Amino acid sequence: MRLKSTLENYIFVLPAAIIFIIFYVIPFIWVFQLGMYDWDGILPTKIFVGLGNFKEIFCDDKIWWQSMLNAGWITFIALTFQNALAFLLAWACDREIKLKNFYRLIFFIPPVLSEVVVGLVWQWILDGNYGLLNHWLAQLGLGNLARNWLSDPRTALTTVAIVHSWKGFGWGFLIFLAGLQTIPRELYEAARVDGANAWDSFRKITIPLMVPVAVLVGILTVLGTMQAFVLIIAMTDGGPAYHTQVPALRILASMRGSSRFGYACAQGISFGLILVVISFIQYRFSKKARQI
Repeated sequence: MRLKSTLENYIFVLPAAIIFIIFYVIPFIWVFQLGMYDWDGILPTKIFVGLGNFKEIFCDDKIWWQSMLNAGWITFIALTFQNALAFLLAWACDREIKLKNFYRLIFFIPPVLSEVVVGLVWQWILDGNYGLLNHWLAQLGLGNLARNWLSDPRTALTTVAIVHSWKGFGWGFLIFLAGLQTIPRELYEAARVDGANAWDSFRKITIPLMVPVAVLVGILTVLGTMQAFVLIIAMTDGGPAYHTQVPALRILASMRGSSRFGYACAQGISFGLILVVISFIQYRFSKKARQI
């Protein structure tokens, strides 16, 4: 009877396991194998180079590491500005304010918009010659601040990061709002009876109970932002001079521009492993934070 029950459990899991193996495990193994060849992706001839592609990525490809640093800066902006904005708006909408349901709808509109459309619209707004932002700055008497935001190496990456944060803060807002709504209101009422003010309730009730939610949002933010692609290619296509190049764009450039399909596969595997390491480190730090 026990063996029968165990077999039934495995039978229920089997469809999901088959899908995972077909669409994740097998492609990973195949891409890793291709990463060990010098191949243009078209001709049947493949030259085996072993770990040469991986060695080139980690030792010689400076543009690759620049793209990693660019993605890291965008991720930093997302972890700070984007998530802080998402949490504050979620906290405001969780309180008894007028039109809070309307605000919830408005705040969730940016994430569901097409990234291509959003990128092209913001490209038009930030254009140095006829963009709306420079026009508004001139109208406010701040014309000296006007510049070509996406073509200036000093502002391009940060501008893209801010637009990315505006586009993605709605997901964090939704998760934070769901987390806030799970906090029992009786805790706040008990704290109020004990003489705690709003700040004390926020510091001793809201923040500790929201730590697991913040950890989840942080991990999702890192994984999502490090893989940013469509919005950036629509706004800058990695320019100017690789200043907004990110790993996904670099992999595409290796395939499309350099016709180094094997090298692009090695970059994809390396990028995936880096994300796994980052996620593991983030999880360990967040686990320690929850124990404090």
